[in-house]
Amino acid sequence: MTTWQLAELPFLEERHRHLAGRVALWCEANRALLQRDGSEDFARHCRKVVARLAGAGLLDHVLPFCDADGQVRFDLRAICVVREGLAYESNLAASLFVIQGMGLSPLFRFGSTALRESYIDRARRGEAIGAIAVSEMQGASDVAALTTSATRDGDSFVIHGEKVWIANGGFADHYLVLARSGDAGDKRSISAFLVDAGLPGVAVGPDVQMIDHCPLAKVSFDHVRVPVSHVIGAPGDGMRAAMAGFDVFRPSVGAAAVGLAKRALAETVTRTKTRDIFGGRMSELDGVQACLADMLADVESGTMAVYRAAWTGDVISDRYSTEAALAKLVATEAAQRVVDSAVQLFGAAGVSRDCVVERLYRELRPMRIYEGASEIQKKIIARGILRSGERS
Repeated sequence: MTTWQLAELPFLEERHRHLAGRVALWCEANRALLQRDGSEDFARHCRKVVARLAGAGLLDHVLPFCDADGQVRFDLRAICVVREGLAYESNLAASLFVIQGMGLSPLFRFGSTALRESYIDRARRGEAIGAIAVSEMQGASDVAALTTSATRDGDSFVIHGEKVWIANGGFADHYLVLARSGDAGDKRSISAFLVDAGLPGVAVGPDVQMIDHCPLAKVSFDHVRVPVSHVIGAPGDGMRAAMAGFDVFRPSVGAAAVGLAKRALAETVTRTKTRDIFGGRMSELDGVQACLADMLADVESGTMAVYRAAWTGDVISDRYSTEAALAKLVATEAAQRVVDSAVQLFGAAGVSRDCVVERLYRELRPMRIYEGASEIQKKIIARGILRSGERS
């Protein structure tokens, strides 16, 4: 491990540094599992990874807790530390880790006690896999434009619609589903539901083939009857519940990007120090050294943006939408430059399917789109700037 990876961040406490070490040891112990050879069914493999994460107690860090005042809290820095460490070795493991939290986090803030007791412990133990079903083909980044409907019928809601790009969709045990329970165009008419995958009318497939091998699928709800007790919060609270979850986990997307960028830099350093070119080591070329310096600068800027946002949410205020958006924007855009430079320095090998940096390139690119594309993050940041100006 190199010096720049061991640098201590001022935003982290000793427990976070200890946690980073635990994650690194877990990755080392489970390297054979994480380097999937394709011989095992993908869903079975994903479930095995989640079970191993749970067995090591790592899933505890993606779920919230109640503080001394009884308030629901997340350890945002711990979430980022774990996701970064996992992404360095396996972005699939990092995704499985965080989606387990995203699919259930609204339950803590808005769900009933009965719902929390029914689902949380099983998820923590890795016995049940969660997913969040928000995106639709037409709505894309405009979450409020969804068309999936939820119609009240006695003591149930009947949900009808189709969701796409659903992470864990092919093997989830339950879904957090956003559906319109009132007039079209009104954000206050959107409700959140916890829907069991085994209910009649829930259909999965086909899997969505992406460039990064993230487990995505299309999920349809054909007049699925869900008890009123499975509404998360009150009817109409769906957008508030979903957006609160996005704010929590948005910095961790940046953390995953940082993990990929650090791996790309490490691979590139090794490559340039061991490859002979033009009569000397590749690392001795001025242009290569300048490129490595730029890569490290991007790694550092992304790292600082991510952990500053997480620290803000943990220590200063739970209103940190602007910082969360900055973390995702800065880290993912910077990581894209790092990984692109790695591919360029690897040359033809860098675009070969058996090369680590080629995989990193595919895994990184979607991060600038999901959980709010970079353009959406800029919109959130601009709103934060303008609100800050009004307060001053």
